[in-house]
Amino acid sequence: MNFKPLGDRLLVERVEEENTTASGIIIPNNAKEKPSKAKVLAIGEEVETIHVNDIVVFGKYAGTELSLDDKEYLVLEISDVLGVIA
Repeated sequence: MNFKPLGDRLLVERVEEENTTASGIIIPNNAKEKPSKAKVLAIGEEVETIHVNDIVVFGKYAGTELSLDDKEYLVLEISDVLGVIA
């Protein structure tokens, strides 16, 4: 993959959430919502507070989906990011 986001954008890959609830109930894949957590793979030159490999949380309908090398990615603007998981 060779993609460099421009400006204040990030290239991220969604992080799958647990598919079992705290009480042990397994949630089938077709009943789950898309995860709102992602691993940062690349950042634009204007991004200063987020780094590659950070895990970020973003809004439910944020970003633009992108398919590269048969994998699904998301391009987010820095304003779409709600926070970084430490």
